Amino acid sequence: MEIKEVTASQLSDMFLAGAKYLESKKDFINELNVFPVPDGDTGTNMTMTIMSAAREVAALESPDMKSLSKAISSGSLRGARGNSGVILSQLFRGFTKVIKTEEVLTVPVINDAFQKAVETAYKAVMKPKEGTILTVARAAADKASEIAETTDDIIVFCQSILQEAEETLAKTPDMLPVLKQAGVVDSGGQGLVEVLRGGTDFILGKEIDISLSAEDESGSIASSDKKTEDEYIYKVSFVLLAKEAFAAKLDVDLLEYFDTIGSGIHINTGNKQMQISLSTNEPGRALTRSLKFGMITDVSIENTTVGTTPVAEAAPVAEAPTNEPPKDMGFVTVSIGEGMNRIFRELGADYVIEGGQTMNPSTEDILSAIGKVNANTVFVLPNNKNIVLAANQAKTLCENKEVIVLPTKTLPQGITALINYIPDQSPADNESRMIEEIGRIASGEITHAVRDTTIDDKEIREGDYMGIGDKGILSVCENIEDTFIGLLGELVTDESSLVSIYYGSDVSSDEAAAMSQKVTEEFPDLEVELQDGGQPVYYYVISVE
Repeated sequence: MEIKEVTASQLSDMFLAGAKYLESKKDFINELNVFPVPDGDTGTNMTMTIMSAAREVAALESPDMKSLSKAISSGSLRGARGNSGVILSQLFRGFTKVIKTEEVLTVPVINDAFQKAVETAYKAVMKPKEGTILTVARAAADKASEIAETTDDIIVFCQSILQEAEETLAKTPDMLPVLKQAGVVDSGGQGLVEVLRGGTDFILGKEIDISLSAEDESGSIASSDKKTEDEYIYKVSFVLLAKEAFAAKLDVDLLEYFDTIGSGIHINTGNKQMQISLSTNEPGRALTRSLKFGMITDVSIENTTVGTTPVAEAAPVAEAPTNEPPKDMGFVTVSIGEGMNRIFRELGADYVIEGGQTMNPSTEDILSAIGKVNANTVFVLPNNKNIVLAANQAKTLCENKEVIVLPTKTLPQGITALINYIPDQSPADNESRMIEEIGRIASGEITHAVRDTTIDDKEIREGDYMGIGDKGILSVCENIEDTFIGLLGELVTDESSLVSIYYGSDVSSDEAAAMSQKVTEEFPDLEVELQDGGQPVYYYVISVE
């Protein structure tokens, strides 16, 4: 069989096949994350990114290259989540720049599109690293350039590119020592390979279900309510993609736990996933508990006294009056946890996007939030290294406001930025000062390991507590107190004067107070501040300045 042209309809189906392949490998890709933290999200982010585009592609009744290119590019750009998702969207953006004016695709055209895709993606990343999705994409593009000189058969062309991508992916541990030590290939590169594999298999004639209909769910377990649901403030719902090791009695185990913190509990069990909802005053505890058993997605938290707020979507803090002139400057910040959200509001944030390490907001979420701030200049605080690229992408898509993305990679950095904002100074002066001040603090966080691994020569066992700093894992112990003190010892310097501790949803106020007292005893020269952050997944978030 030989194919020398690909129509828009065929390319549409190839794209949808690639999206389905990526979706089917989502959990596997999540498990490839180097850090053994309960928030592996590369597979989820890449899947949500490509599915945003896939929905637009599937909605096209009779696509031509122009409409198909717009659906792929716009859908993925706005739906991009996390660094891997943003890079994937930029690859699609570059690819579609070339093909959008074509009637059909030939090997030379596809080759040109591959070159533009890689060029566009590399430009979007300030400091590209070898051994990542970018390396796999560049190797595929180099192979495309080579093979385009020897064949006009698109099947041979696609098979050669896929093989090169697979071989390069296998070499990524030799390019990034952290991958080799963890014994994994690059998760973003794996995601890209799945997209290429899906498209290639489809053009080869393999039967692939490219429909986007949700899987049917069956079975339902509901608790007997101790209290009426209206006694609780929040209604939380999400999908749990459980690990097979926990699947057997997981619904019963979770039901028993949720019954201690809430009411109106419903757990619908389906094929490899569980749809969960409950009313509770402690949504963070419900999410954190569930993360111990697998990945969560499609999270929404409804404050029943206010209304529904999807966790990874823009949540208004103070609705700007539309009849008032815009102020000079405003703030959009990403945060998670009732206490953390309250802190950002009190410091002057105009809009809070609820999300973070476990639930990266999309480019569209950030763009929407920017649009709802009544200000000429809007500062965006990503507060997570995996959200910075999406924030910058939102900035490029915003047409009617000046947007400044501050490179805040932790919640404490975002708090520090807002503390150092001076309203009567210019945006440029504020940007300069805030960037300088966030560079003066050290951040850390405590969580638990979800698998055995070795990182930075540290042996980590499942269930160990880990102290993670700005530059990696700094302490590992079986005891949370020892982990905390060990982490703090790495963060504190002779010039340090203040430690701020934000305790999470899985830590009681008494436990937090005891930890604060321990810090005072171990570091008597430091002032210690303790605040309820309410964040899920991370027992403590720390800043040292």
